[in-house]
Amino acid sequence: MDRSERDALDARRRAVVLEHFQSEVDQEFERTLATFDHPRYEIVPTGQVYDGADAVMGYYRATRTAFPDQRHESLRMHLAEEAVIVEFDLLGTNRGPFYGRPPTGKAFRVPMIAVFSFDGDRITNERVYFDGASLLRQIGQDVAPG
Repeated sequence: MDRSERDALDARRRAVVLEHFQSEVDQEFERTLATFDHPRYEIVPTGQVYDGADAVMGYYRATRTAFPDQRHESLRMHLAEEAVIVEFDLLGTNRGPFYGRPPTGKAFRVPMIAVFSFDGDRITNERVYFDGASLLRQIGQDVAPG
């Protein structure tokens, strides 16, 4: 692939990632799913893997029930050979049940890294890294309930 082809592919990938993020904020999850070749989402801190459209859609619905105002700020993209790495802040307010815990009404802001793997210009996997204990503390939940 020559430089101009690589630049064009990188531009398409950036546009796909931006569409992915915006459609999540808009809660238009069919649009979000359309950014994937095959929907797959990995939550590294919890070890959860959502594979397939139904599983990923279930994840989106559950997290937006818990945090209906969930959004992203301060997006910083880094392009790699087969991935786009995005640093960002995730924000939201706990207004619904979260992993069986009642809502607290408290807000959170956590730094995150998302690694979007690609095949061509379609996402094949999104893997997110963040400090889950910090999120729980900020929303007023015990880090180790029990």
